[in-house]
Amino acid sequence: MKLLRRLSGCGFAAVGCAFLAGLLFTGCHTAEPGFAEFPNAAGVPASARDAVRFQVGEEVTVTFSGLPPTEPIMPHLEQIKEDGTITLPLVGAVAAAGKTPGELQKAIQDKYVPKFYVRATITVKSTALVYYVGGEVRSPGRQEYLGETTVTKAIQSAGDFTDFASRKKVRLTRAYGKTITVNCIKALADSSKDPQVFPGDKITVPRRIW
Repeated sequence: MKLLRRLSGCGFAAVGCAFLAGLLFTGCHTAEPGFAEFPNAAGVPASARDAVRFQVGEEVTVTFSGLPPTEPIMPHLEQIKEDGTITLPLVGAVAAAGKTPGELQKAIQDKYVPKFYVRATITVKSTALVYYVGGEVRSPGRQEYLGETTVTKAIQSAGDFTDFASRKKVRLTRAYGKTITVNCIKALADSSKDPQVFPGDKITVPRRIW
């Protein structure tokens, strides 16, 4: 009996220790915030990161140098397509959207060297990042793209709507030709209905029909 009581006491003590350890372990984990609570953990705003990366619709110039005189490649100017790529001689499609100029240069370099050339120097440049706002806004014309923006914000940057604007049928024309009709009244109330604007896009605000 004494032995049984001794064993039972040890069992209860072990369970108690395990329970206490479980509480401590759980407490440690619940007290530590999850990564999802800090989406900008790096401390860099998304707009600042995006501003230095190529976007769909942006014009890119790729220049080749250091090639054999008998195999030159002329400078290549192209708008980044909807799928995020540009198409280059010999190598075909190269992903460009989302890359910095340096990253795109390296990606192109790796496509050409050493498969096609022993050496080559690739230079990637972009035209000025701009979009266009026209029609019934107070300051129509070319607008500088400074980072992530939307249709309603772009219209505000162009002085906002005139008194004659049709706010329900604003047209967003992508640089590659696709047109989207935006109801800016709904977009202001629901950000999911406010499309992003990329370099080369054109926003047209029509006149309201009385």
